[in-house]
Amino acid sequence: MRNKILQKCMLLFALLLMSGLTFAQTGSITGKVVDEHQQPLPGATVVLQGSTIGTTTDANGVFRISNVKRGTYNLVASFISYNSLTKSVTLSGATVAVDFDLQPASKALNEIVVIGYGTVRKTDLTGSVANVTAKDFNQGANTTPEQLIQGKVPGVSIISNSGAPGSGSTIRIRGGASISGSNNPLIVIDGVPIDNTRNPDGTSRISGVADPLSLINPNDIESFSILKDASAAAIYGNRASNGVIIITTKKGQSGKPVITFSAQASMSKLPKEASVLSASQFRSFVAAHDSSGFYTKFLGNANTDWQKEIYQTAYSTDDNVGVSGTTGILPYRVSVGFTDQNGILKTSSLQRNTANINLSPSLFDKHLKINFNASGAHVHQRFANESAISSAVFMNPTVPVYSGNSNYGGYWQWLDPNNSPTYLKLNTPKNPVGLLNQEDNRSDVYRLISNLQLDYRFHFLPDLHANVNFAYDGTRGQGHDNISDSSATNYRKSYLDSNKVYHGGKRSIYKQTSANKLFEGYLSYDKQIKSINSHINVIAGYSYQDVAVTVFNYPGYFYDGAQTPNSTPNYAYSLDENKLQSYYGRLIYSYADKYLLTATIRRDGSSKFDKSGRYGTFPSVALGWKISEEDFLKNNPVLSNLKLRVEYGVTGNQDGIGNYDYLADYTLSGKTGSYQLGNTYYQGYRPSPYYPGRTWEQTATANVGFDYGFLEDRITGSIDYFHRKTTHLLAVINQPAGTNFSNQITGNVGDMTNSGVEFSINGQVIKQQDLSWNVGFNVTYNRNKVTSLPGVSYPGIADGAISGGTGSKIETSFTGYPVHSFYVLQQVYNAAGQPIENLFVDRNGDGTINASDLYFYKSPDPKFYFGFSSDVNYKKWNAGFVARANLGNYAYNNIASNAGVVASMLQSVSGGFVNNGSTAVLKSNLTGNTSNDRLSDYYIENASFLRMDNVHIGYNVGKLFNGSADLKISANVNNVFLITKYSGVDPEIANGVDNNFYPRPRTFVLGLNLSVR
Repeated sequence: MRNKILQKCMLLFALLLMSGLTFAQTGSITGKVVDEHQQPLPGATVVLQGSTIGTTTDANGVFRISNVKRGTYNLVASFISYNSLTKSVTLSGATVAVDFDLQPASKALNEIVVIGYGTVRKTDLTGSVANVTAKDFNQGANTTPEQLIQGKVPGVSIISNSGAPGSGSTIRIRGGASISGSNNPLIVIDGVPIDNTRNPDGTSRISGVADPLSLINPNDIESFSILKDASAAAIYGNRASNGVIIITTKKGQSGKPVITFSAQASMSKLPKEASVLSASQFRSFVAAHDSSGFYTKFLGNANTDWQKEIYQTAYSTDDNVGVSGTTGILPYRVSVGFTDQNGILKTSSLQRNTANINLSPSLFDKHLKINFNASGAHVHQRFANESAISSAVFMNPTVPVYSGNSNYGGYWQWLDPNNSPTYLKLNTPKNPVGLLNQEDNRSDVYRLISNLQLDYRFHFLPDLHANVNFAYDGTRGQGHDNISDSSATNYRKSYLDSNKVYHGGKRSIYKQTSANKLFEGYLSYDKQIKSINSHINVIAGYSYQDVAVTVFNYPGYFYDGAQTPNSTPNYAYSLDENKLQSYYGRLIYSYADKYLLTATIRRDGSSKFDKSGRYGTFPSVALGWKISEEDFLKNNPVLSNLKLRVEYGVTGNQDGIGNYDYLADYTLSGKTGSYQLGNTYYQGYRPSPYYPGRTWEQTATANVGFDYGFLEDRITGSIDYFHRKTTHLLAVINQPAGTNFSNQITGNVGDMTNSGVEFSINGQVIKQQDLSWNVGFNVTYNRNKVTSLPGVSYPGIADGAISGGTGSKIETSFTGYPVHSFYVLQQVYNAAGQPIENLFVDRNGDGTINASDLYFYKSPDPKFYFGFSSDVNYKKWNAGFVARANLGNYAYNNIASNAGVVASMLQSVSGGFVNNGSTAVLKSNLTGNTSNDRLSDYYIENASFLRMDNVHIGYNVGKLFNGSADLKISANVNNVFLITKYSGVDPEIANGVDNNFYPRPRTFVLGLNLSVR
């Protein structure tokens, strides 16, 4: 027995010894791959030459190859657009370290670009496509993905909608292609075209979130591809008239697990207040304009800066943790993120939790590639009552914040002395601090974007691939709007019930779900045919997408929980759904690696249109010529790259219209619209307007471009000329009485054009071992014009609502003019340059100033927009900036026209009261007693600007913890400064009307990035 036990122990010892010897005979090769600026190259490949053993670098450029037998090897590091580097390394112990400094290739054109349903080398592109990778993203506090590329791409305008947390941006690629339809680009995330449809007013269709992209964590994004012309975008058919943005998220990598951690802490401040009168200025102003003494009695003794009362210094954090590596045959990446952002307007905030997983195994000797992505987000948001912004402008600065009594939560309000103190004066501004603190508007939104992509390479024909994509994008948004006191929205106590009990305030509940389901399948064939010196890539596929939105209806409640009268829902929920069925194909052909052809075609059928015109065909063709590969330019020491691109294609737009507008249907009226018969109230059915013949907008685009490079591509860039013509414009048009069930409907009418030039240049000014300096510049010139609006009478389609008058609009679109041009009266000025009260140019000479004297004047769209960037690297330090500029854009200063006139400041209604006003009144001294004053071109201001978006500095600490970790620290300032002649707070207003705008903050950020392996 003892012998058996002894034998077993010896056997176990021998096995342990053998395993120890085996382990001792292997080790690991580790190191870091950096670029010419000593910055890490994430995703670089490092392999043992002549074998399949290797890995890719993590986000900090670090790699590790484990279980390598001892010996001497040639180790090869490579990265797209860089020269490969081979180093000899001898592994004699447990670990050996080797670092690589890669230098850019003489032709940085082998970069792989995602173009939709595949990829292509940048050198083989024939369309106008911009590619921005993580290495070039904007730094700092970026809450939504599009902020990563703001100012980086010619032809792409990204304007943040406001300074509110998660407010998102207005994105325009080569200007808008529609009047009343959507002008937003199609956004595709990991092959999933997401539902980015907006409401007609531009707000998010996902209830409870300001912008759908705020549900995407920017830290999970690897690259952007922007398809700008029809040749590139036509593969997406009737959704691509406004361009396509393809977002690729980070993927798993080979090798030992690598943990990355990033953290940011930021502080945001209001950069500039609206220019209003101080309390002392206001007292002097009232005294100068109140000869009777009527208004002086409304002045108090306080000195309240209402804007300081509603704005705050906001502190925010953003933390992300990721793990990537390989277990067995399964490369993976898992990440979680948490963002806690507070707005500079009190009571506004956003908390976002995200999780992302990517699995990318290969099976059957790498013939089957599987790519699974799942990205989940939960956003909890509190929305401030932004009416407080305008109230802070108008509110009397000589009264205190608090009244000293319990009425209306203790906040000072304008009370009607002719009634009980519980009544408010009509038409008076409400206490802005009360508007913020007495409202609690919160939402919770959940989103899951997931897809499974299968790429099977046939064994019998390896050049042929079958691709399948199953995808789902689902959201659930729910929330409540709680107003604790009726002063926030109503002028009097809301409701007195039969028991003589007042019910005030408001409590509303909302909920919405959406489900975006996608199936796609396509075949791809890629073959190098050496016998005819050609390369061919062909795809042919089918796509089916179903988007359904369900809106749940709830009763209305008072703040104390009592149900408001006549608020019972008509039905539990409503369903809105549309479907898209598509067939598509593309051919990419290259001859002698110099002459290129790309041809695409897509046929879409959309349920948004009736059966007679449901399907449309969208073709494109593009030619490319690599001129620098010709014998007369090849190996030229100055000109290293020159390529000509010529393209033409047709795309469509179906967004911005209802799903069933081609049907004549009836909807049940609300209870407030009931008819009384005897003692019973009956709800009726009312017809909806419909447009059976409507179809998608069509945009035909022609593009001619050159890509160039000089001095071994130390200077690179491109120049493009484009011309777009949109037909079947989606526009809100008037309907003759009795011909439809509404006096207006969105229909197909007219044409418009968009044309312009894009230019970009990037240069390596200094290129040394320890010092480098890269600069980038891009400029876009763009002009649009409505060329035809048959059946639309002069002055066209009105838009651009302004405050200060019921139903007033300041913009219009008409034949021969830019879209949304300002439509105003021509002001007359005195010798000192001041506007003369109610004196305008009689343009038609009839002796009367009226609507017939309005004229088209300027446009809110810039003629030129610029992007600038600079990065300097010195050893372990790096610093740089990103700036933008707009020229030729104008804005209507609605703050000045509404709050900068005497009539607005001295009010005689409701027993009289006084409003504060803009300091513009001191310059103009306009009374504003006529409605014509608000339509004066005096308030159309030049809104051109230069904005420094970001200044950053960073230090690469290097290896920590015995070489197992890398640390980088950084500091950033966002919205550094603004240079403009515009007199308002901010000239960058997407729709051109400046009123009640949530200011963009100036943000100071400290960050660190840690990688542990």
